[in-house]
Amino acid sequence: MSTPTAPLPSAAVEALSRLERSSIAPAVVLAVNVYMVASARTAELSAVTNSRELTRGESDYLVHAQDMMAGARAALEQAGRLDLIGVA
Repeated sequence: MSTPTAPLPSAAVEALSRLERSSIAPAVVLAVNVYMVASARTAELSAVTNSRELTRGESDYLVHAQDMMAGARAALEQAGRLDLIGVA
């Protein structure tokens, strides 16, 4: 039987978060950043398709961003850290 505990104060949550970030391998941090930037750009370009067709450059960039996301996701999966991008 476990004993109920009080929630952590926000300062403690922030301190634990900083500690976790400092213990993450640089390659994992890079993969998260690549994934997040590419994901945002993919969302932007996907939204454009609701109002018009993409230009050739935009289309090429969309494919590139999706490739970057896939590579970053694979790196995070290998590191066992898909949780950092919200994948269960």
